[in-house]
Amino acid sequence: MSEVPDREAVGTLLRRVLEVLDGDVAAVYAQRGLPDFRPRFSPPLRVLVADGPLPIRDLARRVGVTHSAASQTVAQMARAGLVELAPGADARQRVVHLTDRARALLPVVEAEWAATAAALRDLDGELPAPLAEVLRAVLAAVRRRPLRRRIADAGLPPAP
Repeated sequence: MSEVPDREAVGTLLRRVLEVLDGDVAAVYAQRGLPDFRPRFSPPLRVLVADGPLPIRDLARRVGVTHSAASQTVAQMARAGLVELAPGADARQRVVHLTDRARALLPVVEAEWAATAAALRDLDGELPAPLAEVLRAVLAAVRRRPLRRRIADAGLPPAP
């Protein structure tokens, strides 16, 4: 897709930006012989390296995603041979452990992470404000006053 979405189609635009950024990072991994390593694997991998094995709920909180999103990512990581799941303290809990394959990939993942952070700082120099700063400001604003309330306040009649 080469066209830019309508300027008011913010959700589409955000998804497109993420698609482009993730696609480029995925290409970097593929060039390094890791075509099955997805950019979304890096944050959980880094948390598991720092904190050790964690239940999915704790991993989700540490990464900053929903339990459902973390569960889906962990399932993909397990299929790629990066993590294993073990029973937790109760029957509902699953604890995520890194595999030897994941540990072997750490030098590549850490180098990519550092290079990507530097590349994003470079990108920030071309933007009116740093991208991460803008995204944090958006999250803070919608936490203070959710978009659904803003939509209602903009005059959308209540649902029947």
